[in-house]
Amino acid sequence: MENIMNMNMGLVDRIIRVAVAALIGVLYFTGQITGTAAIILGVLALVFVATSLVGTCPLYLPLKISSKKKTA
Repeated sequence: MENIMNMNMGLVDRIIRVAVAALIGVLYFTGQITGTAAIILGVLALVFVATSLVGTCPLYLPLKISSKKKTA
């Protein structure tokens, strides 16, 4: 049986997610986003960081998407 948690995120995808999460963090700590938007974007930032660290995006699995380069 194939491992369900195969890495499906390439390096560029992971870097972009961490950069977006960092941007959200900066916007939050400078007071540019507050309230419900801050909570929603904060959760999104945490998900982006977590998926980047693991290298797997659960949303990619059912869609059969992979940004990881195929190795020969």
